[in-house]
Amino acid sequence: MTRNRRISAAYTRELVKRYPKAVILDVRSESEYAAGHIPGAILLPDFEISGRANEVLCDYNALILVYCQSGARSRAATSLLVSMGYVNVYDFGGINSWPYEVE
Repeated sequence: MTRNRRISAAYTRELVKRYPKAVILDVRSESEYAAGHIPGAILLPDFEISGRANEVLCDYNALILVYCQSGARSRAATSLLVSMGYVNVYDFGGINSWPYEVE
C-alpha cells in the first residue's frame, strides 16, 4: 500500500523545527539553487539521485523533505528515493509555493 507522501509547506516548517536533523533536499539544478533556496537545503539534482543518493543521503531512516521549483520533480524524486529504500521521505512541492524565508 502506498501512503500519501505530499505534505504542506506549513507542516514541513513544523517538522524542521521539531526535528532539526531533518534533511531538506532541493532536487533542482545548480543554477536554480543558486538563484534562491530554502536555508539549510542540500542540493541533489533529480537527475543525479540514482547515482549519488547514497553518498549524499547516508541514513536511509533520516527524515528527508524534498522540494523543487513547482512540485513535479519533487514528486518523482520522492518516489525514486522510496524505491531505493529511504523510509521517511516526504514531498512538500515547489519553492514557488514556499511562503517562508529563502536565501
